[in-house]
Amino acid sequence: MLYAVISQDVENSLEKRMSVRPAHVERLKLLQSEGRLILAGPHPAIDNNEPGEAGFTGSLVVAEFECLADAQAWADADPYMSSGAYASVIVKPFKKVLP
Repeated sequence: MLYAVISQDVENSLEKRMSVRPAHVERLKLLQSEGRLILAGPHPAIDNNEPGEAGFTGSLVVAEFECLADAQAWADADPYMSSGAYASVIVKPFKKVLP
């Protein structure tokens, strides 16, 4: 089943994000190589794809997992969690309708 991993950053998270970004992206690439990643990306803090020092306010990942517990465990192990970049993460089932 698909799950949405919706993350909210702490204030001024950019430095914390950048310190572990390679590890974060590597985990996403693994999901992609397994054919389980639907989409992933951050929420820019300003109305711009390249927010610079404004940074990001969170992230969205939609991926396939066996169950909610597996999706939650994957989210809990994210380097952005351990670095303190994320203030909170919500994981919930997702039903893709379009496209």
